[in-house]
Amino acid sequence: MEFDPVILARIQFAFTVSFHIIFPSFTIGLAAYIATLEVLWMTTGHERYHRIARFFTKIFAVSFGMGVVSGIVLSYQFGTNWSHFSHVVGNVIGPLIGYEVLTAFFLEATFLGIMLFGWNRVPRGLHVFASLMVALGTSLSAFWILSANSWMQTPAGHTMIDGVAHPTDWLNTIFNPSFPYRFAHMVTACYLTTAFVVLAVGARYVYQGRYAEDARTMMRMAIGLIAILAPIQAFIGDSHGLNTLQYQPAKIAAIEAHWGTEDDVDNSVPLVLFAWPNEETESNDYQIAVPHLGSLILTHSWDGKIPGLKEFAREDRPPVAIPFFAFRVMVGMGLLMIAVGWLGAFLLWRRRLFETDWYLAPLQYVWPIGFITILSGWFVTEVGRQPWVAYGILRTADAISPVDGWAVATTLVLFVLVYGVVFSGGIYYINRLIVRGPEGAAVEPPSGVPNRPLTSANEATRQAISTTTGE
Repeated sequence: MEFDPVILARIQFAFTVSFHIIFPSFTIGLAAYIATLEVLWMTTGHERYHRIARFFTKIFAVSFGMGVVSGIVLSYQFGTNWSHFSHVVGNVIGPLIGYEVLTAFFLEATFLGIMLFGWNRVPRGLHVFASLMVALGTSLSAFWILSANSWMQTPAGHTMIDGVAHPTDWLNTIFNPSFPYRFAHMVTACYLTTAFVVLAVGARYVYQGRYAEDARTMMRMAIGLIAILAPIQAFIGDSHGLNTLQYQPAKIAAIEAHWGTEDDVDNSVPLVLFAWPNEETESNDYQIAVPHLGSLILTHSWDGKIPGLKEFAREDRPPVAIPFFAFRVMVGMGLLMIAVGWLGAFLLWRRRLFETDWYLAPLQYVWPIGFITILSGWFVTEVGRQPWVAYGILRTADAISPVDGWAVATTLVLFVLVYGVVFSGGIYYINRLIVRGPEGAAVEPPSGVPNRPLTSANEATRQAISTTTGE
């Protein structure tokens, strides 16, 4: 039985990077949230900000550790599975990743110990400063990684000599045409991801009648951020889409399952709400589309045109199904984010947020929304770039190492097994930290903070938790 090393290497990298990206996307936003809490604690003196910051610092430590461990594997794969990629574009990608280590990772490593273990051991101002530096470090890490990945999408500032990319203008390389849009889009997504985790944790406590003061603070801060940032993300995404249309039109055609002008309605591009893309017939089965709306979104004009997939040679087209469906999942999750944020803001304004069971009950389970959205977006980005690993420079099939398919298959199975154990253990431990709640927080609401009435089912849940944690 023969294994295709290219397909298996792609699957292996997709699996490991999908696992890895969960943790940086969470810790980037969480580090900023912890730093914000500490600044509020220092400026207001309110102890609840201190308790919440310490609580989420424990969760940050677990997530950060898992992100570092899972990220190391990716670097090795450049040598084991993608050595020709390293040969062709290593002069550009290598320094960018090296800058991430020298600036971001070293900065985080310098202050991480103070942030994690310096509570009540160093002056308050120093601890706040350490948390701010860790937050800055995580953002710098995103900066360099997004710069490297964006260069692979829209290469700039280089010249090709004997088939190898050599940088000629580092500013153009770093700030390549897609980087500003993708960096803003990703960092905003990280903040929203963390906000939904914080919102779910706060809703869980409020719904169970536990840690009322801290939980309400979590919910207020999360809803405020989501209500503002989620609509802004939609505008950033629109700008990113227009940039992609300019530099990677085949990707947009795949995202929209747009095959060609002869399929247009009323001489415009329809917005395909649902379809089953059929690459053999170069058409969409079971299509549901809105005429002109695709033109309006993609070109901001009623009759605007975009290139169809038929205008590209078959070997230059990306796969259609994955970008098409993943993009709709991403957009659907984004609309859900806006709905959750605006509805929560309305209930908060009406002073009914903490007593509205039909909103609180499902809110306990919204924590995966950000992760699903980010993974969907990355599937759109990376699969939509195919068949190129560096757009217009190196095809994915030509970037592979001279490695046997059986070797890649074996390591893929091992990765799945090991990552499954590590991921399960990490999620279990994080959930245990959430069950225990903020250290030093009153389980019952303090004087002046009314508690919400509990149903018999919630009371039983609360008693079970109290028995487990000894509270």
